[in-house]
Amino acid sequence: MSSDELLSIQPNELRFPCRFLVLSLLIVSVFRFDPFELKKQISCAIQLTNQTDNHVAFKVKTTNPKKYCVRPNTGIVLPRSTCDVVVTMQAQREAPPDMQCKDKFLLLSVVATPGATQKDITPEMFNKDAGNHVEECKLRVLYVSPPQPPSPVAEGSDEGSSPRPSLSDNGNAGVVDGVAREHVAKDKNSELQTKAIVSRLTEEKNSVIQQNSKLQQELELLRKQSNKAYGGFPFLYVVIVGLLGILIGYLLRRT
Repeated sequence: MSSDELLSIQPNELRFPCRFLVLSLLIVSVFRFDPFELKKQISCAIQLTNQTDNHVAFKVKTTNPKKYCVRPNTGIVLPRSTCDVVVTMQAQREAPPDMQCKDKFLLLSVVATPGATQKDITPEMFNKDAGNHVEECKLRVLYVSPPQPPSPVAEGSDEGSSPRPSLSDNGNAGVVDGVAREHVAKDKNSELQTKAIVSRLTEEKNSVIQQNSKLQQELELLRKQSNKAYGGFPFLYVVIVGLLGILIGYLLRRT
């Protein structure tokens, strides 16, 4: 960066993964992104560094605004500070021809008044015809292919192992780490909900089994009581008949 430039931009290219399969991808060799598939969004970050003592206003424009979402697309970079800009590419339904992208981005920067905020930014600030000193920086878009997987090697061998990217040399790691932590939190919440559902279903199953066992015991008890009642009726009948026979014999003898 020369002493006349207002903002330093890193990196100077927007790189997006171009493999439309479920793969672990790297962007600018320091960002680790979730597996990328068709019909899913993907993001890339650039960092703006203000190495001057002025408040610098910036604005990001693109040749394809329907395809990209830039947050923030305008803002103020304080003196001797940085600002991260995240560019999100909308979900793609098919791979681009020859994996080439003709989209372009233009970053405009201009010195703002001391103490200016984002609310103070107006379109006239970036109008060169009004005599404003506006700096322009063009950024192109690249689709980055993931590295080929290493060939299988024996356990304990260092050959074929892919190097791990370092996140210490780029301030954009914080943006990517935040997104990764958000996904991990969502996965944990989903896992806890699943465990709660399984636990509730298990309790209901055990309750049904206990009720079924209790009903079977009651049914068996009723069956035994019914058998006793049925088995005692003939014996009582024999006793009554016997008593009647004795009574009739007694009467016959008396007559």
